[in-house]
Amino acid sequence: MLSRTAANLFWMGRHLERAETAARLLDVGQRITLLPNTDAGYQNEWRSLLQASGTSDMFTAKYDEFSQENIEEFIFFDRDNPSSVVNCIERAREAGRIVRTALTSQVWDALNVTYQELRKIENTPRHRLDTASLTDFTTGHTSTVRGAINATQLRNDGWHFMNLGYGLERADATARLLDVKYFVLLPRIEFVGSGLDTYQWQVILRSLSAHRAYHWAYGGDITAGQVADFLILNGESPRSLITSLYEVVWHLEGLARRYGDAVSTDARDKGREVLEQLQSRDIDMIFDEGLHEFLSWFIRELGTISNLVHQDYLLGGA
Repeated sequence: MLSRTAANLFWMGRHLERAETAARLLDVGQRITLLPNTDAGYQNEWRSLLQASGTSDMFTAKYDEFSQENIEEFIFFDRDNPSSVVNCIERAREAGRIVRTALTSQVWDALNVTYQELRKIENTPRHRLDTASLTDFTTGHTSTVRGAINATQLRNDGWHFMNLGYGLERADATARLLDVKYFVLLPRIEFVGSGLDTYQWQVILRSLSAHRAYHWAYGGDITAGQVADFLILNGESPRSLITSLYEVVWHLEGLARRYGDAVSTDARDKGREVLEQLQSRDIDMIFDEGLHEFLSWFIRELGTISNLVHQDYLLGGA
């Protein structure tokens, strides 16, 4: 497969997952605003989302106020934000158009319908839109595209590249959504173990559509340790860090088998290394290390894997 074809398929997957992440960030912000303010202040709920997504400086350079309306505009609609829902879906659709012959008609139709419906939303007056409808639109349509990919695409190298993009982006997204908890959701240590603390962990679970699955896995009570374990180390959790990394390594293994000695296996080797380090930890070790410190390490390692994927497969004439 030509490297430019592989790159477009890889980034189509990444952009679709990134659009879903942006929508889930909006959902987190909307749910957090239901929390009562305290003297310590929860006025920075929306700011925390930008900090976790790494777009805070970009936002402040353009907008004067950290208001819900401005942040919704920035995260969903703003074309100056490369991670906005509108930008990501447009880029995914353009990548798909370029490699149209590598996609089944079902995948292309699902992608194109998503894009056309998004254009209608853009032309709708903002006061007629709400955060829930924007989130539901994005998660629903991106799930439809993902379903079409897995139901109809040939399990060839193109399928590996698409799902590799999805896996890397999903792992990064879960880590960043978890990191929102660090930035501002729990500003004072005395809230640990409180009802407010529990509610905040529920927000994270619901934002990842994982609330019911968590209860299936752990039963009744919601605790910080169990939620973190579910979203980091539980291999049955579909959006956990370890599940996403398992999938990344599996697809890298598939590509390595297909291309043999024709390309480097640095990305696969790095993926294996990070997975082994993740498997060697338990949740107590992660909390002792510091959740934010652990997540920062993990996000950096994902960035290294992604860079190696580009070097191994997406540059030159592979």
